[in-house]
Amino acid sequence: MRYGPGMDARSTRVQERLNTPMLIAAALTIPTVAISETHPGGALRDVAIALNWITWLAFLVELVAMLSVVPNRRLWLRRHPLDVVIVVLTPPVLPAGLQGLRALRLLRLLRLLRLAQLSREVFSLEGLRYALLLTVLTVVGGGTLFVAFEKSHQHLSAWDGIYWAATTMTTLGSNIYPTTTGGEIVTVVVLVIGIGFVALLTAAFAQRFLAPEIAEIEQELEDEQLSAEALALRELRSVQEQLQALSLAIERIAERGR
Repeated sequence: MRYGPGMDARSTRVQERLNTPMLIAAALTIPTVAISETHPGGALRDVAIALNWITWLAFLVELVAMLSVVPNRRLWLRRHPLDVVIVVLTPPVLPAGLQGLRALRLLRLLRLLRLAQLSREVFSLEGLRYALLLTVLTVVGGGTLFVAFEKSHQHLSAWDGIYWAATTMTTLGSNIYPTTTGGEIVTVVVLVIGIGFVALLTAAFAQRFLAPEIAEIEQELEDEQLSAEALALRELRSVQEQLQALSLAIERIAERGR
């Protein structure tokens, strides 16, 4: 088994266990920024502050945990600069003007694509698990962003945003529509991800039910190919034997002529 730069079996296991929690922490940046940008008061403000601290602490814990288990810290840090940058540049104690740097945490979602590539098959259960995770995060994050953009035009609750995102992803539709440019952009993104997930799920189920039949057809084609090759080989041997017999007969006729 191959390990990443500066890593061994133990650190690889720790990283794999942390992958899903860290993806969730990175995705929580979306509702955190969305809520903060609307400058809410009361409970929503407290929720945004709590989410900001929770996500940053998650990245800090991951960094400390990895540095404590990797055999080569210097090499690991050189190959994972984003982990350090997120911890150093996005703490919640930064001034308000620098809080936009929290968007750097979203870059960790790229790990999701890398994990999907590690799946043996695109439609495997592991691949579907990460696709489902992305879908859930899109519903929550997309719904929160939609409400943030539409707050000044529509009186929507957090649940309205989640309901809107879910119905948009499944193309069922609802009586909630975007009235701002930001809301329209969020709608397009949510719709594209939703259609992609539905297509992936449909293909996965189709493959699961049709896989035995496909394997049987492939086996039949392989058997037919082997049978054809065997038949051709027998014919070649037969021709070779006939040529040898003809050559022998010619030699005998030549000897008699002498």
